[in-house]
Amino acid sequence: MRKPFTLGLTVFGALLCLVHFIGHEYDPIYLLFYSLSVPAWIAPAFGDVTRISTVVIIYLLTIATYTLIGYIIDYSIARIRSGRSAA
Repeated sequence: MRKPFTLGLTVFGALLCLVHFIGHEYDPIYLLFYSLSVPAWIAPAFGDVTRISTVVIIYLLTIATYTLIGYIIDYSIARIRSGRSAA
């Protein structure tokens, strides 16, 4: 079973984290990451986001979030396609 959205969004999440890791001192990169990463929105409520361990957890959760979104899209498409073929 093909999962193009799962793979694509996982790569997108990983690239988003990599770009932030490389260029986090630049405001546009900082704003891009924090506007597209849902875990980064929530993280300040639970800890100090300047600590390396917290940033690594935010990166992992960002990748996992995009993977989950891609999986949900792929699963929904598969359900729609199987519903059409059964009808």
